[in-house]
Amino acid sequence: MCFHTTIIMKEISLLFIAITIIKLACCENIVEIFHWKQLSHQKHFLEDAGDITFDEENSTTGPNESFVSYVNIPMGITHHKGRLFITIPRRNPGVPATLNVVDVSGFPNGDMSPSLKAYPDYITNQLHTDYHADPKRIVSVYRSKVDVCDRLWFVDTGRLEYANNSMQIQRPHLWIIDLLQDRKVRTFEIPESIVQFGDGMASLAVDVEAGSCDKAFAYIPDLVQAAIYVYSFETDRMWAFKHPSFQQNPDRANFHVAGFRFVWDDGIFSIALGKRDMLTHSRPVYYHPMVSTTEFTTNSETLQNESLANSGDYESFFQALGDRGPNTQSTMHYYDPETEVIFYSQVNRNSIGCWYTRNNFTAEEHDIVYLDHQHLVYPGDLNADVDGNIWILANNLPTWLYSKLDENKYNFHVWRMNPREAIVGTKCQN
Repeated sequence: MCFHTTIIMKEISLLFIAITIIKLACCENIVEIFHWKQLSHQKHFLEDAGDITFDEENSTTGPNESFVSYVNIPMGITHHKGRLFITIPRRNPGVPATLNVVDVSGFPNGDMSPSLKAYPDYITNQLHTDYHADPKRIVSVYRSKVDVCDRLWFVDTGRLEYANNSMQIQRPHLWIIDLLQDRKVRTFEIPESIVQFGDGMASLAVDVEAGSCDKAFAYIPDLVQAAIYVYSFETDRMWAFKHPSFQQNPDRANFHVAGFRFVWDDGIFSIALGKRDMLTHSRPVYYHPMVSTTEFTTNSETLQNESLANSGDYESFFQALGDRGPNTQSTMHYYDPETEVIFYSQVNRNSIGCWYTRNNFTAEEHDIVYLDHQHLVYPGDLNADVDGNIWILANNLPTWLYSKLDENKYNFHVWRMNPREAIVGTKCQN
């Protein structure tokens, strides 16, 4: 018994040393920008919120709901020119704003736990007393994206996912906002012919080139319906693809995060856009279900073909790329055009992984650029800003779902990472 215990202790020590080496190699290349024990909002609504008041002790999100700090769980972050947009889906009553913003310009000398401000304002985020539909209001947002044309894209699911009172308040909408003027460019109501409910649209990718802003496409994965919805800005139309590779893999349904074991069934979760071919203007499209360790691929030419989508004859256009290996289930991922590396969150490992796209897609060719079992628990979002910096959000979601967060500790963390520096010393260095 003592002999085996000694061996186990040595293995644990070696593992700790290995983890420490990983962290030390990366700690200068990834910087913690913000952290919160619990989220808070500005103490007063903006002037255009009428006579609705807001304070930490006796606050309201409108005439029908009270602010509850604990249920405000950040799910997505997007950075644009000194502002960080934070999304909080309405999964419980008590969320004053599903789309929020904080100022990053004060880092590193500013407040590392700043109060949130509703974006574009509180009125747009406010629910009506009787929960009636209002296309001018935003109900619930999971994640957002900023494009090279300085526009913020997101899907309002239109759905309240309250445990005892889930309801589809209004049709899901795709929103596009001009961030230079803080004005809505367009909303597109996603028709019932595409999808009935909006709760499966937890992310999106935007395909556009600078100088051709009107020719943008949005690719929206639906993790519930196992589908990709494609929106053309130019034609203001949407179509859908469905394929077996969009579905979950039951063999990869077991998760072990923060001491909790659970089984999930999320299908296609994230879409990353590869390097564009300058001749064909097509680009590879990488995607994966969350409940899977397999990466799949298609191309933008396929997704942008509405006729092909309507024909249903596209089975061969979606193919498996390879497997990342055990315990590599991932939420979001991003292709960095400078390094040609895909970075992805590993929720089972509390880490950020990488793969150099010129290498074979095998487990042996993947590596970890950062790992932290304390401050990177459930990295639920990962994307890049227009300057190429990668932003990561870890939110301790499994603890919140299956136990209770310690409100005396920092539970939510926002990181910034330089891709070129992050891959130094890894298999992804090129």
